[in-house]
Amino acid sequence: MLPPFRNEPYADFRLPEHDAAMRRALAQVRGELGREYPILIVGERLTTPDKHTSTNPSHAAEVVGVHQKATAAMASRAIEAAHAGFPAWAATPATDRVRMTVACARLIRERKNEFNAWLVLEAGKNWNEAEADTAEAIDFCEYYARQMERLASPAELVQMPGERGELRYLGLGVGVIIPPWNFPFAILVGMTIAALVTGNTVVIKPSSETPTIGAKFVELLAEAGFPASTYAFVPGSGAVIGDLLVEHPLTRFVSFTGSREVGLRINALAAQTKPGQKWIKRVVAEMGGKDAIIVDADADLEAAAQGVVAAAFGYQGQKCSACSRVIVDASIHDSFVEKIRARTEALTMGPAEDPAYFMGPVISAGAKRTIEAYLEIGRAEGQLVTGGGSAPGEGHYLRPTIFQGIERHHRLFQEEIFGPVLAVTRARDFDHALALANDSDYGLTGAIYSQTPAHLERARNEFFVGNLYLNRKCTGAMVGAHPFGGFNMSGTDSKAGGPDYLLQFLQAKTIAEKVTAEKAS
Repeated sequence: MLPPFRNEPYADFRLPEHDAAMRRALAQVRGELGREYPILIVGERLTTPDKHTSTNPSHAAEVVGVHQKATAAMASRAIEAAHAGFPAWAATPATDRVRMTVACARLIRERKNEFNAWLVLEAGKNWNEAEADTAEAIDFCEYYARQMERLASPAELVQMPGERGELRYLGLGVGVIIPPWNFPFAILVGMTIAALVTGNTVVIKPSSETPTIGAKFVELLAEAGFPASTYAFVPGSGAVIGDLLVEHPLTRFVSFTGSREVGLRINALAAQTKPGQKWIKRVVAEMGGKDAIIVDADADLEAAAQGVVAAAFGYQGQKCSACSRVIVDASIHDSFVEKIRARTEALTMGPAEDPAYFMGPVISAGAKRTIEAYLEIGRAEGQLVTGGGSAPGEGHYLRPTIFQGIERHHRLFQEEIFGPVLAVTRARDFDHALALANDSDYGLTGAIYSQTPAHLERARNEFFVGNLYLNRKCTGAMVGAHPFGGFNMSGTDSKAGGPDYLLQFLQAKTIAEKVTAEKAS
């Protein structure tokens, strides 16, 4: 039995030894930039004439990795190979799968700063954001290993007279893993390890923005002892291989984190039964949010301002849990807006590899253009408080932006922007604030700052989100403590990092044996 789960501690980069270790890792990883990575199917390394390069969003011309663009035939082959490898892996004792999962955690822990550096250079995360991403990857491995230990033990059943009953959990089959670029290590590791430790095989299609991090993780899977037959790494165009991977009749489930548009398409495609398909495919989807923080009339305004700014502009607002709406009681609206304006204008911005800066770039030129279009919409719908444009530098930099005067029918209130843009809406009273917070197609995270117990209790019961926080910011979910997943268009509420998450990747088999009195004795 493994010892009780504990979250991985974060490094404090203010300490000279941690600062020095991180700088060494950045130098090491910079020496690997521009390397080419293959497609990987059953241990075979494949290349294609058609390549894709990932770049450093802090320095747009700097190539991080060169990757293959898989063909449709390669994608089909990956699914078929993973299907062929499934029976042997499903029959592998859970103790062995757990051991490999713990080994994966140990290897990540030993190379934590190296993975941090890849996150800094390919995803544009500052040191602290990268550290949180890598620590969460370790947490997922350690937590899911322990959950699999629990599920591998016999479940308690009512025993009928003259029978011996048991319940066993079995793996499903081949899963397609489609991770996002914003948590390209933690979420990739969590989705992949959850599938593998439960006895499934996987085909990983990494994000085109952060494929190098995916390739580095796949290298680590081999080092941890996972057989080559249990996983494939297939980067490529969504248009060429994305639909194929989802629709293939041998695909048993799809684990996806990304946009609402893509998630709904995956769900629709997976629901269509193909010739030769024997099952209803499962979709585990997390599709984003339009998260709100309510600031009540009696809130601690300093604490609320600190929480709102951190949740809105941490990692440039590129989190599905980010605060993109703040709903403020009319009685304290003006003073609160001034507090968040001052805090926002004090934020520093520059290359993610420099720890002097709180904010780095957005992920790509395309993302920057999309966000800039929302800035124009914000100018038409509300009043600019601060920010509102590009920032100088070689990368994709945008100033943190606040608009006030945003109403519930405005696009800035309803649409996910995925960037450093915060909409401020005035509420008449708490009833109005709660109604505004719930006026969304999404339901991922939410928070409330209030000193009124009755309002906090109403939020517990009536604030319709999967992850609710009282008197703290709405980002920073911790594995084991804050199982993560949302309602409505935020996804399937599968609660990653929670005690029931692995059930998404298992099917239960009940066995009842008739026993004689002699056999029972």
